[in-house]
Amino acid sequence: MAMETREITLGHSPDPDDAFMFYGLAAEKIDCEGLTFKHIIQDIETLNRRAMNAELDVTAVSIHAYAYVLDKYALLTSGASIGDDYGPTIVASRQVSTNDLGSARIAVPGLMTTAYLVMRLCLGNPEIVVVPFDQIMDAVERGTVDAGLLIHEGQLTFASRGLHRIIDLGQWWKTETGLPLPLGGNAIKKSLGPELISKVSRLLKDSIEYGLANRQVAVRHAMAYGRGMAESLTDEFVGMYVNDYTIDYGERGRRAVSLLLEKGNQAGVIPSPVEVEFV
Repeated sequence: MAMETREITLGHSPDPDDAFMFYGLAAEKIDCEGLTFKHIIQDIETLNRRAMNAELDVTAVSIHAYAYVLDKYALLTSGASIGDDYGPTIVASRQVSTNDLGSARIAVPGLMTTAYLVMRLCLGNPEIVVVPFDQIMDAVERGTVDAGLLIHEGQLTFASRGLHRIIDLGQWWKTETGLPLPLGGNAIKKSLGPELISKVSRLLKDSIEYGLANRQVAVRHAMAYGRGMAESLTDEFVGMYVNDYTIDYGERGRRAVSLLLEKGNQAGVIPSPVEVEFV
């Protein structure tokens, strides 16, 4: 008799680091032990909103969004996107000071993103307009906004569009706290139960380690999600966000998650204190 399989819905964003992490699963390079994974690829803000409705078994979420779904999901110990002294970047069509951003109209990729939370911690409460992440540079170029908050590969490609970095929020966070900036993680439904959670956790970690051990082919797979980035730039971006913290948050990564959410609550961006749960 054929082994009975169980389908796990797995949401992740259409960017190279997530594609790299899940290459081992997507290309069936690892033994999934009777599980099948249905990959749901959507932008991170859509995944954040879907997590609030507990629609997916496992999903990438912004660390900011985790504050709103912790009754339904726990954070897996692997799969984090953490920037150490780099991260989301605010750009403009001309060089201005950080002080000028307080009165600027800034395009942001979503109110549930960690990038938005860190921007609020850094700048206070500037005027914002929500724009899909891959259209923010266009909005800055057109002048419909004064500045844009870039996530994903825009952090590396903005200069080729003639835009200027005003502040790197990952650098700002490192200066403020001495810690890396946890941007996103993988969350899993608590209702799956300890045994299934443990198996899924192990398989996702196996997939990450497979990609790191077979880097060139995994990067080439990830290029399909890089919106035209060359292989060398895709490899650079993957290296920024698939690192030791991705295999396991470690003590520093866990502390950074807790501190970020605590500061968000103290600043009034997150309405309630957050008790972080890793599984």
